[in-house]
Amino acid sequence: MSKLLSKYHAPNQDKRTQHITPETADWGYVHFAVYELNVGETITLPASENETCLVLVAGKATVVTPQQRFEKIGERMAPFERKKPYAVYVAPNETMEIVAETQLELAVCQAKGKGSYPTRLIAPQDIGAEQRGNGNNRRYVHNILPDDQPADSLLVVEVYTDEGCTSSYPSHKHDTDNEPQETYLEETYYHRLNPTQGFCVQRVYTDDRSLDETMAVYNKDVVMVPKGYHPVATIAGYDSYYLNVMAGPTRNWLFTWEKDHQWVNGKEYAEKHASR
Repeated sequence: MSKLLSKYHAPNQDKRTQHITPETADWGYVHFAVYELNVGETITLPASENETCLVLVAGKATVVTPQQRFEKIGERMAPFERKKPYAVYVAPNETMEIVAETQLELAVCQAKGKGSYPTRLIAPQDIGAEQRGNGNNRRYVHNILPDDQPADSLLVVEVYTDEGCTSSYPSHKHDTDNEPQETYLEETYYHRLNPTQGFCVQRVYTDDRSLDETMAVYNKDVVMVPKGYHPVATIAGYDSYYLNVMAGPTRNWLFTWEKDHQWVNGKEYAEKHASR
């Protein structure tokens, strides 16, 4: 199995199903975890130097920090309802208590913070939505914490890709600290499939192919992208959702397309599919 693939496991004694750290991923910035709670269960996350974005992937919760209390937030009970989520940005050095008001699937996205911004609720009306791409490369995006919204390090987005389509494509990379052309950003993909027995395919590879991994990714698995291109392809019968977390030395999403496939962004491909 690829070292870039973290398989889903049933909740442990801490209610955690995924746990990615800089130490386990062998990188410098991104922390990512997922928790599954039953109604009435509570978890407490310790204060740290990291800023945090709590994303309610599914379910409702009450979130309490030393400075704020957000009561019974959440609307969607499953990500494939395609409603915008609720999220909470939590400043560094604050504890977090999360109480499950329903069955809860909670993503905890973290990277080192500077304490520049206070804890705040990110409600659905605060989240931008857009369709990207054309034809079999179309996908639908919720920009939960994009680079034009306040945070020190974190970038958080969720993407829906219909069966038979690609996303994170044409292949692009953000592994070089070379502004204004490109920024270095590590990235995790938390995958969900509908129906749940399905899988999608994700490839992670560099120009020189010193890294070249192709993975069958199942429901609730995580793919780590330390460098290179990282496209996703769905298969017939199964829709894809994934939650992306990115962080690096500069909070700016600048990337480079792989030249061989960049034409898919262009007029020729769009017109080909518009005529179908």
